Amino acid sequence: MPKLKPKNIESLKHPNSRKTISLAKKMLKNEKKNNSKLGTHIKQNLIGEKILWFKERIPEECVVLDKAQTLELIETYLSRFDEELEQIALKNSVGQRKNRQHASREDIINITKKREQEEFDTCGIEMPDLLDQQQMVVLRKWNGELRYLQHFKLKRIARKHLI
Repeated sequence: MPKLKPKNIESLKHPNSRKTISLAKKMLKNEKKNNSKLGTHIKQNLIGEKILWFKERIPEECVVLDKAQTLELIETYLSRFDEELEQIALKNSVGQRKNRQHASREDIINITKKREQEEFDTCGIEMPDLLDQQQMVVLRKWNGELRYLQHFKLKRIARKHLI
């Protein structure tokens, strides 16, 4: 008589049987693998959004950015949430509310701005190398697909490198 594989843990007879323990280990391993994949996808999405932001704001005629242009572009990147923060502040100032509206979004933006500003002032922001001609060509040809992120050489650029 062939052995039948159970569909789930609950259908097995005894919770301490070898089959139950083996199946539980396999399920735990698959769950950890899926969580790891999810973390990788989230990280790739964040990097892809950042590179796409820089790609959209590079001047068309420019072959390579100089240090002053790169510094200006990074300053613009760091202040990209200012308009949204002003809108939230405006909404909070109107009316007689005791609590803040959109408080979680405002807190997330403030934390992100503070972290990115600190990164830029100390170790540098990780971004595509806009000072290199080959990387600019790769950036211009990139169509936004995440699977082509591996073609970029990301470089940490700090304020002290650009001044």
